[in-house]
Amino acid sequence: MKLVETYQSAAVTTQSKGRLIVLLYDGAIKFMKLAIKELEAQNYEAKGRYISRAQDIINELNAILDVDAGGEIAANLRKLYCFMNRRLAEANTQRDPQIIREVITLMEELNQSWKAITG
Repeated sequence: MKLVETYQSAAVTTQSKGRLIVLLYDGAIKFMKLAIKELEAQNYEAKGRYISRAQDIINELNAILDVDAGGEIAANLRKLYCFMNRRLAEANTQRDPQIIREVITLMEELNQSWKAITG
């Protein structure tokens, strides 16, 4: 069991930064889809947890942005991440799955770009 954990840890730490970003996007999208599922089931506590997890990932993506090296693109991504977090907060309080779907669409578009860049 310990060997498997060590391998998984090494696999993650050796991934390129771009690949890790793709994994973060995948995780945020997964949590948002789970939030919609729980919202539709009227399980509001679980919905809130999944939205919070997606927001944590978006905050991490925002925190690792290198605005100095990334220039205008990084600045625009920062604005987009802040927008997504605000929309998710609104979706959480308004219990609106459509807002979550909008954020998922934005994330999926960004994720496709990262997947194209990282091959």
